[in-house]
Amino acid sequence: MKELYPVVWGLHTQPSKATGQSPFFLVYGSEAVLPVEMIFEAPRVQHYDEGEIEQQWRLDVDTAEEAWLTTLLHNVVYLQGIHRYHDKHVHARSFQVGDLVLRRIQNPMGLLKLSSPWEGPFIVSKVVRPGTYHLQTEEGEEISNAWNIKHLCKFYA
Repeated sequence: MKELYPVVWGLHTQPSKATGQSPFFLVYGSEAVLPVEMIFEAPRVQHYDEGEIEQQWRLDVDTAEEAWLTTLLHNVVYLQGIHRYHDKHVHARSFQVGDLVLRRIQNPMGLLKLSSPWEGPFIVSKVVRPGTYHLQTEEGEEISNAWNIKHLCKFYA
């Protein structure tokens, strides 16, 4: 438990990839002085001047809104990059009648740790609409529900 507080403090004082700022900065409007900076007397600790800090704090308060707007823009650019990556690397898929598919097990109760989360193979018997399918077993027995594509994967024998 003693190690947890320094870890949390470290997470709160490190810049986030999404915002470009630390959560501490976003809350308080200035960066935190870390304990290690106090121990090793970092330059910002050595040259600490109360009057200068007060003046800097007033400037930080005046520019806080600008910093938060910059953070918001940084976040938008970051999310657009994630969206581009997703669109570039995730490919649409569909199944045709007769394709062999595996179906995700809906109730994993009783499964062992290394058990497969898939069951099947099943045969696509009907395309209800794009992304929704009726399945049947290899013996020809219909499965009662229509299945969404997110619960299916292609079976390669």
